[in-house]
Amino acid sequence: MQNMKGSKKTVVIVAGGKGLRMKSDIPKQFLALEAKPVLMHSIEAFYSYDPDMDVVVVLPELQVAFWENLCREHCFSIPCRIVNGGETRFHSVKNALEVLRDTQWVAVHDAVRPLVDVETIARCFDAAEKHRAVVPVIEAVDSMRQLLQDGTSRSVDRAAYRLVQTPQVFAADLLKKAYEQDFSPLFTDDASVVEACGEDVILVEGARENIKITTPMDVALAESIIRNRC
Repeated sequence: MQNMKGSKKTVVIVAGGKGLRMKSDIPKQFLALEAKPVLMHSIEAFYSYDPDMDVVVVLPELQVAFWENLCREHCFSIPCRIVNGGETRFHSVKNALEVLRDTQWVAVHDAVRPLVDVETIARCFDAAEKHRAVVPVIEAVDSMRQLLQDGTSRSVDRAAYRLVQTPQVFAADLLKKAYEQDFSPLFTDDASVVEACGEDVILVEGARENIKITTPMDVALAESIIRNRC
């Protein structure tokens, strides 16, 4: 896989889930997916893209020891830096950015998207080299309705909408500047933080298989996808 030569790349993998919709005591980033924790699959995807990439994993402080035990149990040896998470996703990413040095490009990825493929990662980094702020998206295939303030709804043109995925990739200086802003509840992802600074965000093709693990059904689907890849 061709990477940006002479550049320093970092991935910040945000792993702050609690597994509430899983109805599980184990946070969803640690759930077993084909006998391996979800988070390990996500880290391995970026390692496959670039073994020299700096990997920063953001975890709630109380989960760090549990993760370290999992790494020993699974003999997981890909180098990672651990950063304590914050009150919200915004604060968790901000904490990670504060430890970065000598990096040009930063990808921010949800830990619970373990099936991201090398091709999608490469598309995002390659586009970021030209456009500085990139998010992967896929087309909406279901019909969509907009909820109105009076409690009613109306049909909308699904062709005018895209579903956003990660990794979202940015020039490091741009992303760090964006995270100097005060927190807003309107910040739903990194792209929304960057856009609040007046920067444009470019869309690139994502992947239908790059699903987010949030329910037990997602685990079953992810395991089926992994088996079909082998």
